[in-house]
Amino acid sequence: MNKPVLTEQHVRTLARLTFGNAASRIYLGVVAATTVFVTVDTLFVTHEDASFAGVWLFLLAAPTVFVFLVGSSTLGAEALGPDWFVYLALVVSVLVQSLALGWFARLLRGGRGRSRQAGPQGA
Repeated sequence: MNKPVLTEQHVRTLARLTFGNAASRIYLGVVAATTVFVTVDTLFVTHEDASFAGVWLFLLAAPTVFVFLVGSSTLGAEALGPDWFVYLALVVSVLVQSLALGWFARLLRGGRGRSRQAGPQGA
């Protein structure tokens, strides 16, 4: 019988790397705060000229968001594609970068997280 490619343990590891460490949580917190700022600025603040508040989200999601947007342009989409694609590209980019931060933090800690040292039986 074939083993599944993505097991429950793999999903837990990916979730832990994406959401379960300090570096990823700080990054996701900054992205969430910036999203709130952009939303408030877009909906409730009037500007004489265009607001560039949304640029901050793209800078936080760079460089992966630009890979998605260039990829969509290469496949024949319009300049940035439909709105839903831009939002999806932002969300996926932020999650990919959070995963990369978690992986890098684990790499800096030296391996697979907590060391499993042998201890007395029953302890």
